[in-house]
Amino acid sequence: MTPTRAATPPRLAFVALLAALLSVFLPVPRADAAATAAIQEVTGFGTNPGALRMYRYVPDGLPAGRPVVVALHGCTQNASGYGTGSGWTELADRWGFSVVLPQQQPGNNASACFNWFQAGDVERGQGEAASVAQMVDRQLADASGDPAKVYVTGLSAGGGMTSVMMAAYPEKFAAGGVVAGLPYGCAAAAGSPYVCMYVGATQTAQQWGDRVRAARPGYAGPWPRLTVFQGSADYTVKPVNMTDLMKQWTDVQGADQVADVSDGVAGYPHQVFRRADGSAAVETYSITGMGHGQPVDPGSGAAQCGTAGAYILDVNLCAAYTMGHSWGLG
Repeated sequence: MTPTRAATPPRLAFVALLAALLSVFLPVPRADAAATAAIQEVTGFGTNPGALRMYRYVPDGLPAGRPVVVALHGCTQNASGYGTGSGWTELADRWGFSVVLPQQQPGNNASACFNWFQAGDVERGQGEAASVAQMVDRQLADASGDPAKVYVTGLSAGGGMTSVMMAAYPEKFAAGGVVAGLPYGCAAAAGSPYVCMYVGATQTAQQWGDRVRAARPGYAGPWPRLTVFQGSADYTVKPVNMTDLMKQWTDVQGADQVADVSDGVAGYPHQVFRRADGSAAVETYSITGMGHGQPVDPGSGAAQCGTAGAYILDVNLCAAYTMGHSWGLG
């Protein structure tokens, strides 16, 4: 016996066939799939006196009025690797902000270090500092970002350049995060960038603060708040530099050098130095036993981010998350 099939109207049969074909050739969107953008280069962002390159990460569908984070890589690194490895691009997708990723060029520094120690690159309106400031202006315009919610951070030489941007362009930044970096004017104060890195400079809190105030003459504030991460076993940038950063920016902010909070975060010593109004001026995190690098905590947990690599160290604390959360990004 030959089995029989129920008759199908020709129009319905065509629709069913078309649907079957589409299901093969067109992927079905997943409800849980996260949209991932790409890091892209931006050209023509200004006069670029520091001859830097500008990259950025903008999550797909980012609305207007969102924050901007400037993330500056360390020596031997590049913009894309630092942006992803540190966790900043991951957090941009999670929390909804854009990331500006400046990149050093070999013609400026053979080791790809930002020139935080060169007089022509650390002053307002000049060199690399001016180039980064132009990147901020371009990103705010292109993304219709919130100019009151711009933040700057960086590792090592990028941390030194973070100090430069906070001092030379304080009106552009709500806060900054220095990771294994240096105070503003440290190379001049110590007589050499290497003395600054390996030994530190002998300055009072007021002398440190005066260096910042001289970078933007006549500026009355508000000044950006500062967060510092430093490995206790860092032999490239000695931990004394975190102490000097604290002295510099508490003095600028009109706070004293006595911690108002001393506790632990993820098992690491953490201190907060507050202004007279009770708001935080400086926060410090001493990462016990960590060498020179950016703290990350790879994983899918709420407070986890980053991917371990060269000078990006898995210490069960993600500096980008900790900074971003304290800044109100997420």
